[in-house]
Amino acid sequence: MYTLFRGLWDYLSQKDEYSLLILGLDGAGKTTYLEQTKTQFVKNYKSLPLQKITTTVGLNIGEAVVSGVKLKFWDLGGQEELQSLWDKYYSESHGIIYVIDSADVDRFDESRLAFDKMIRNPTLEGVPLLILANKQDLSGRSSRWNPVDGRKSQAEREASSTQTR
Repeated sequence: MYTLFRGLWDYLSQKDEYSLLILGLDGAGKTTYLEQTKTQFVKNYKSLPLQKITTTVGLNIGEAVVSGVKLKFWDLGGQEELQSLWDKYYSESHGIIYVIDSADVDRFDESRLAFDKMIRNPTLEGVPLLILANKQDLSGRSSRWNPVDGRKSQAEREASSTQTR
């Protein structure tokens, strides 16, 4: 009898749950974004001080309930050697947050390449994507990062570069 009531209670009290990946290069601010999100949406959550947030090696997991929906965030390390692990999480994700350090102009091309590789994965077709230009409050920031090229196929890029020669 207990099992029946427990099952009924679990069914009635369950929340929709979605998994979101937070991706981007190392140092882009993915973990800081996750900490700020938890501060906003998790009752009585005290965020880590900025100086305590270090480069993610592996992953950080965070959860928040927003408007009755449970969001599970998977903050994956952005170092080049860890980017090869990103695709292991794609099939379980309901959305992607791609974070760019808008103050690190020197790494825009590197970020665009990582984005391009990610967005071409067929597993992500139809998965919602948010591109977050982080660190807009810092001097030296730029809005030049353009992900549109990432959506073009290799053939389209070759055709457009051939036409401009």
